Amino acid sequence: MKNSANFWGLLTLGVCIILSVGKFTGTKRVVNVKGLATQEVMADHVIWPLVIQDVDNDLIKLYSTMDNKSKEIVKFLKDGGIQESEISIAAPTVYDRNANRYSNEYIAYRYQMQQVVTVSSSNVELVRQLILKQGDLLKKGIAISGNDYEHQTQYDFNGLNDLKPQMVEVATRNAREVAQKFADDSGSKLGKIQTASQGQFSIYDRDSNTPWIKNVRVVTTVTYYLK
Repeated sequence: MKNSANFWGLLTLGVCIILSVGKFTGTKRVVNVKGLATQEVMADHVIWPLVIQDVDNDLIKLYSTMDNKSKEIVKFLKDGGIQESEISIAAPTVYDRNANRYSNEYIAYRYQMQQVVTVSSSNVELVRQLILKQGDLLKKGIAISGNDYEHQTQYDFNGLNDLKPQMVEVATRNAREVAQKFADDSGSKLGKIQTASQGQFSIYDRDSNTPWIKNVRVVTTVTYYLK
């Protein structure tokens, strides 16, 4: 995966301004501005749960089937370049449909079993390529459940600390530029900083179709004296 530093060229600068015209601190006029900095980065960690399910009336046979499927999934992952340390296998869960005595519905298969094989890796691009190759598992009769809301692929960005200094600098510079523009337009001179505060950093998906691409955002609020 490309280092997030390669994305500095994608830095997007924006400015928001809240003007406090006629606001006085004693006899001093002030202007309050907000500086915004955003940057687009790639996720640097992914959690990919592969959920498999099956049914049978023979519990022992069902367990054997699921065990074989999970082994095939692990082989698929390792052959694709995933390290063994990045793979974890949860114990299978079993649901006995006959145990639901409140239902009179005909049940073709008594037992339903689910198992989750999870990949946790910093090699996001490799995992994304394997996700696209899930058809190789289908050819072996292994279907990965894609409608399980409890087990969704999760992309994270953990490199925020490396971005903070420069993004705060950009946001603060933007705030000053806007304050200076207001001072010029109002026939005033920009003075010293009265107060300054940094908002929280936020990280969110760029859009719903590419959750591995993130936007990082921060806003700084600065109040300047006007002369």
